[in-house]
Amino acid sequence: MFVTRRLKHRRAKVLKQKFFRQNRGHLLQQLVSQKADIAERMIILLAELEKATNNFDKDREIAGGGHGMVYKGIMSDQHVVAIKKSKVTIRREINEFINEVALLSQINHRNVVKLFGCCLETEVPLLVYEFISNGTLYHHLHVEEPKASLPWEDRLRIAMETARALAYLHLAVSVPIVHRDIKSQNILLDGTLIAKVSDFGASRCIPVDQTGDDTAIQGTFGYLDPMYFYSGQLTEQSDVYSFGVLLMELLTRKKPCSYRSSEEKSLVACFTALLAEGDLASLLDHQVVVEGDKKVEEVAMLAAACVRMEGAQRPTMRQVEMALESLREPHESIVPCNIDVPSYAVIEGIETKGEASTQYSLEEEYLLSSRYPR
Repeated sequence: MFVTRRLKHRRAKVLKQKFFRQNRGHLLQQLVSQKADIAERMIILLAELEKATNNFDKDREIAGGGHGMVYKGIMSDQHVVAIKKSKVTIRREINEFINEVALLSQINHRNVVKLFGCCLETEVPLLVYEFISNGTLYHHLHVEEPKASLPWEDRLRIAMETARALAYLHLAVSVPIVHRDIKSQNILLDGTLIAKVSDFGASRCIPVDQTGDDTAIQGTFGYLDPMYFYSGQLTEQSDVYSFGVLLMELLTRKKPCSYRSSEEKSLVACFTALLAEGDLASLLDHQVVVEGDKKVEEVAMLAAACVRMEGAQRPTMRQVEMALESLREPHESIVPCNIDVPSYAVIEGIETKGEASTQYSLEEEYLLSSRYPR
């Protein structure tokens, strides 16, 4: 029995070392060696995570799906963390993964979930994030009637905080990061409903001297930028499109992934068509109509600007952030950003511009033809 235990322990140790080398752990050590405080906590041992999760006990599972499981863990320093254990066996280039982990570990933004580190002693690396206690925006938004959903002011603030985080990722880091999967399920809310952008598993870094990146198409149907879907060219504007869909979801409480109008239109196609007709009130969430004011119209037009077919015609996330911030705090010394938004009436019926219906009928054609994600 003693010899068997020793052999089992030795085999486990050899396997951990093999995975560590395979996952380019030494490369990660080199990347973070310049910053001792990051290097100290960046690479986490499997034994520490097993102890934190009671050996990945089923009772510690807090989320899961087709791509993997998330566990709640308590580290030895009493920090509560969320540990993402992926089921994916076909991994992208491990060098890219390590570079992105090293970059994300240095991001420190109030509205981005903090990545504490990773474990490279398993076949697929484990990621360790800060634990956010209050669930996702999706679950707060899509509650069953007659329970009230998030108040309008909270929705507007969450939109502004999400835009601020994306603008930071696009502009404030050394290499711009495109999230590539912005949706309500990936916006976490803490105890005071502060928004935290999460799940960077599909994210890509784009060097500033490159206009786009040919990548395998990733994203969630309903939020996916049609131009990215068809061209494979990834830019920051793909996040802008997904954020525009998120704004529509906040305004309507319709699920972009499953919504279909009576005419078989997607949420984006239906939203923009009704906006052009001046009849968007029929699609808006009743709670938004009751609690909202003129700001609802401006947010609706901002959403329409974000989902324009041509990426170059969409605003940047920085412009979107400034527009939402000026709506929330109109009395502060905030300079509104000049964004070319559609000049439609949202609730009252007025004449609309002819080019709008052409633009969005093209968009509808793209969206309906991409009903299933690649």
